[in-house]
Amino acid sequence: MAIMNKILHAQFLGNAARGLLLLLIVLLLLPRAALADLMLFPTRVVLEPKQRSAQLQIINKGDKPATYRINVVYRRMTVTGEIIAADQPQAGEQFASNMLRFSPRQVTLKPGTAQTIRISVRKPANLAAGEYRSHLQFEQVPDTKPAGDLEVLEQPEPGQLSIILEATIGVSIPVIVRHGQTSANTTLEKLALEPARDNGVPTLNFAIQRDGNRSVYGDIVATYIPLSGEPMEIARVGGVAVYVPNVHRLARLPLRLPEGTILKGGKIQLKYVEPKEAGDNVIAQSELTLP
Repeated sequence: MAIMNKILHAQFLGNAARGLLLLLIVLLLLPRAALADLMLFPTRVVLEPKQRSAQLQIINKGDKPATYRINVVYRRMTVTGEIIAADQPQAGEQFASNMLRFSPRQVTLKPGTAQTIRISVRKPANLAAGEYRSHLQFEQVPDTKPAGDLEVLEQPEPGQLSIILEATIGVSIPVIVRHGQTSANTTLEKLALEPARDNGVPTLNFAIQRDGNRSVYGDIVATYIPLSGEPMEIARVGGVAVYVPNVHRLARLPLRLPEGTILKGGKIQLKYVEPKEAGDNVIAQSELTLP
C-alpha cells in the first residue's frame, strides 16, 4: 500500500499542535477505510506461454463513487516475503512492463459496481525462456473538491494551523508472464518449533527453498500427527509465493491448537500445496519429529 500525502494549503500562525494532531489521526484512519472499499479479482494474474490475454475485475465496495488510476510498477520480494518497491532490476530479475498492455487506465465506479480491466502481452522476438513479472497498481484518485472535509470541520482560528489534506491510496497485484519452458523445484527445510511466549501461541519456523526459472505459489498446511489419536490440522495460510529470483523465503507459522492439546511426541507434517483451483497438488512436504 502506497500513501502519498499532498498539503494543498497551509497557514501557520503560531500554535500548530492541534492541527498536527488532527493530521496524524487522518493519516492513521484514512488508508484503512479506503482500502476496505476496493476489491480486486483475481489478486494475481499469470499468463502462461500460449496465453496472450487475461482480465480482472475492480470493484468499488464503498458507499461513494471512486476513481482509480492504474499503472505498472516494479516490486520485489524480500527474504521474509515482504513486497517492496524496486527501481532497477537486480541479478536474475526480469520485469514484464515492456510486454504488458492494459485498458482502461483509469476508471470511475459508482458504489457497488465493477469494471473489467483487460490485459494483453506482446512478447519481443528472441525472448529468452523464463518468467517475467511486474505489478499493476491501483491508486484511488483523491477528491478534487475546492474545500475538503477537513477544512469544513476545522475552520482556522488565530494561532492555529489550517490544512487541506489529500491522500492517494494504492494497492498492487503481480502480473506474471511465462515464456518457453519453465519449472521450479521446491523443498521445505529448517523446521523448528518455537514454544509459546507470554500467553501467546507456539510457532513453526521454516524455510521455503526454490530452484528453477519460475516462481511457486500455494497454501501452507500444518498437521499434528500424535502417537495415538487422529491427525489434526493446526495451521493453514493461503497465497504464499516465492518469486523469481528469490531462492528461499523464511516463514513463521502461528499454530492453532485445540484446547488441551500438547505438542509432545508424534510429528508435525508441513505441506506446501497448490490452490484448489490449480489442482491441490503437493508442491513440497516435510516433517518435524517431536520429542
